[in-house]
Amino acid sequence: MENKHKDFDEKKLFERKDAYCGYRFCPLCGKPMAATEVEGRRRMRCRDKSCGYIFYQNPVPAAGAIVIQDDRILLVKRAHPPRIGWWCIPAGFMEWNEHPEQTAIREIAEETGLQVKLTSFFEVYCGNDDPRTNALLILYLADVVGGTVKAADDALEVRFFSFDNLPDDIAFEAHHQALADYDRRFRK
Repeated sequence: MENKHKDFDEKKLFERKDAYCGYRFCPLCGKPMAATEVEGRRRMRCRDKSCGYIFYQNPVPAAGAIVIQDDRILLVKRAHPPRIGWWCIPAGFMEWNEHPEQTAIREIAEETGLQVKLTSFFEVYCGNDDPRTNALLILYLADVVGGTVKAADDALEVRFFSFDNLPDDIAFEAHHQALADYDRRFRK
């Protein structure tokens, strides 16, 4: 089987992310940009004073949901980089004109085959351990209202885990924090 992800270079992506996402030329005027102090932070700014474009490196919003059945949590095994084969809460990046609630519902359906109803907001987490970008992860609590558990889209496997037997290879620190927070708030 061909490894379609063989060119995924996590180290190179982290370096690019740390270098202002590769911005070197102004997207407005095309002139060179330079790292400079702006508003107390290092930012990329267009060198042309008549342009003055500043690149604000903001996190990318993502959303997902914690789905519990019989005191077990739904996790998906990642099919794409980063961290293929590692487990995470079903979640993903928001589309352009999408509300975070829509993102959470869509991502769960795409990854797990389940239809859910969001029951409440859970928490927001900052994630900087993804080499592609920093994420702002918005999580909800959700109940299953239809569908059949089936790995799809970005998932190799979908499974409910007991909190006493979670996998060791959880993909992202924000997901570790969310699992611990849920356990502490609702189970202890």
